[in-house]
Amino acid sequence: MTVGEVFLESLVSGVITEGEMAWIARHQSSFARHEEAVALRLGRLIDEGQVNLGCRIPGRVIRHRQVLNDWIEPLGRRRSARAACA
Repeated sequence: MTVGEVFLESLVSGVITEGEMAWIARHQSSFARHEEAVALRLGRLIDEGQVNLGCRIPGRVIRHRQVLNDWIEPLGRRRSARAACA
C-alpha cells in the first residue's frame, strides 16, 4: 500500500477506512516529502468533509441494489397493480 493508492481510492470513493488511517499514522515517519504533501491533502479533504471515515461497499453489492431497484422491483409493482385491477 502507498499513500498515493490510499489517496486515490479515498478520493474516488469518498471514504477512507480505519485500516488505511492507521496505516498512514504508522508509516508517516518514513514518508518522502511528496508523500507528506499527499497525506496533508488527504487530511484537508477529511476536514472539509469530502472524504469520510467509514467502509466501502463492494461494487457487486451496489450493482445488485441497482438491478433490484431498476428491474426487479418495477416488475413486481406492475404485477401487483394488474392483480388489483382484475
